[in-house]
Amino acid sequence: MPISSRRRWLADLKQWARRLRRDVFALSIAARDPRTPRRARLLALVVAAYALSPIDLIPDAIPVLGLVDDLVLVPAGIWLVLRLVPPDLMDEYRDEAERLGERPRSLAGAALVLALWLAGAAAAFLWWRA
Repeated sequence: MPISSRRRWLADLKQWARRLRRDVFALSIAARDPRTPRRARLLALVVAAYALSPIDLIPDAIPVLGLVDDLVLVPAGIWLVLRLVPPDLMDEYRDEAERLGERPRSLAGAALVLALWLAGAAAAFLWWRA
């Protein structure tokens, strides 16, 4: 692959990552807006909380699987929410996300992931003791 093609590919990948980050922030805005349909709000809340959580469900240290949530689960969740939110509302949320410009952290998302890890550890312990 020529160097110019690699640079273009890398620039496209960075642009995709920026749009993904903006869309996650826009979903967190959509989850709080009463104009968003109820199902879309609930799903947007879950996707945004997970994506903004400082703790991953699958740690990145696990080869290949650690990146699955970042490369597959989050974009798939965003895609699903985008199918449920009216396009004009989503454009408004994206504009607001770009205007605000900062990436929030989700403590609720971190608590959810931590609770899942604790439940899994408890289940593994009970299975081991049986």
